[in-house]
Order: sequence, then C-alpha cells, then structure tokens
Amino acid sequence: MIPFVREIDPAYGQAVAVTPLVRRVTAENPGPFTYLGTGTYIVGHGEVAVIDPGPDLESHLDALLKAVDGETVTAILTTHTHSDHSPLSHALAERVGERSGRPPIYGRKDPMVGSSEAASDTAFRPDIEIADGQRVSGPGWTLEAVATPGHASNHVCYALIEENLLFSGDHVMGWSTTVVSPPDGDMTDYYASLAKVEARGFALLVPTHGPPVTEVAPFLAAYRDHRLDRERQILAELANGPRRINEMVPVMYAAVDPRLHPAASRSVLAHLIHLERTGAVTSRDGSGPNSVYQLAQ
Repeated sequence: MIPFVREIDPAYGQAVAVTPLVRRVTAENPGPFTYLGTGTYIVGHGEVAVIDPGPDLESHLDALLKAVDGETVTAILTTHTHSDHSPLSHALAERVGERSGRPPIYGRKDPMVGSSEAASDTAFRPDIEIADGQRVSGPGWTLEAVATPGHASNHVCYALIEENLLFSGDHVMGWSTTVVSPPDGDMTDYYASLAKVEARGFALLVPTHGPPVTEVAPFLAAYRDHRLDRERQILAELANGPRRINEMVPVMYAAVDPRLHPAASRSVLAHLIHLERTGAVTSRDGSGPNSVYQLAQ
C-alpha cells in the first residue's frame, strides 16, 4: 500500500517556507486532479527561480508578484503543459519583467499542438526548450532538469542540487497516484522514468500538488508496486475471458470515487498498451479504449 501524505494547509495567496531554499504559493484551484490546488515554488532568495507558475488565475498571479516583491526572478520553469501548470508562465514573465527585465521561460512545448485536448496548454511556447541534464542556477541554488516522460511526454522534473530534492511535478505526487493517459501518456516511459528517479536517491520529493514526500525510497517502491499490482489485476480480469476496459474498471476501482473512473480507464488503457508491448496481452481490434483485450496465447 502506498503511504500517501495528504496533510497540508494550502494557505492560499501566501508564501509558505518548505525548506531553507524553497517557498510555496498555492493557487486556489482545488479539484479531483489538483487536490487542494497547484503549488508554485519559488527557489532561492534575492535572485530566484519560479517552478510551475500554475493556472491562469489573476488572484494567483497577484499572490506570486507579492511573494517575489523586492526580488529578481531570473528563470521560470515548467514541468509540463497541462492547464494547471504552465498557463500563467508568460503573464508572470511579463509582469516581473516590468521590474527587472523579463526572465526566460524554460520547459518543453505541448506535443498535442493543434489538438482539442482541453487539459493541455497548447499555446505554451518556452523561450528555452530544456534538455535532460541542463542546469539553471542562481546565488546559492542550482536546478537540474530530469526528463521524466510518462504522465506527459514533455514532463520534466527539476533537481535542486543544494538540498538533494526533486520538484516532481505530476510524475510523483504524495496525495495520489499519477494519471497516465494515452496517447501522450505512456506507461512504458513512466516505468523507466520512475526507475530513473529512484536511482538518484533524492532526500525529498516536492510535487506540484500536495505536501512533500519525506520517506522517498519506500514511497517510490510502493508507487512502482502499485502499478505492478494494477497489471496483475488486469491479467486476472483477462484470465476470466476477453474484456473491454469499461468492464474491468468498475471491478478494479470499486473503492475509488466514481468521478475518477474515466481517468482510471485511461490508466488501464496505458497498462494494456504496455502489456501488449511485452507480449502478455493482445487486442482484437486495435489498442483503443473500446477494444476487446485478451491474454496472449
């Protein structure tokens, strides 16, 4: 079982110290996928970086401007382009730029440009397309990009070298598991990214939603084991005969809020695509959300 950590005071509109180098300002956009809201992180003092500016809320922009008043924002970084993470990036850059020069925005553009995927910030364009391992630094702080595709193909976490912590975005969240939704979400990539993070031995994980994870190694092991358990559940369902996803989800997620079943269906699809790649499962009519799946013969 995953040892979730859920206790956190969002303190909307306030800058709350998380570590000696990190402050959090939480946007007031709570929901079934954002928990109590999007946590925007300010790194450093005096000359600072901002990670995941968040949704396009005027109240959140005002709170961020207040939090960095008297300081210089030298970099804005995004973990990915879902609509609760990146939309405020350019507005924040322009507003702080009026004080001390516009900071560059780092991240990766949305891979679904031109699509109708409502959850994506398709208009987002970084000034600098950040590469895996690239570093951005300021007085007393160094951020290293850690590419972690899976939840989204353009997902990037950021390691704060001085405190051995990882801003984990939506790759790992303390309050819940992460949705992996094809076609942009990919379970095979997710497993590889999870192993990559485990290998780094971080002392703290700081997700965009919810509180930090302090017991990192056992938490990541439980996170991985949970995914493997879902695979076993899928295989157990298919052992009873061919199934569609909409037949499996109510059984597998019986204890989960039904509002989350559509998202769960997307994760099951991601698992099935991965299981097809490994040769454990086949589908009769393509690897889609309405396909019929069965165990490989």
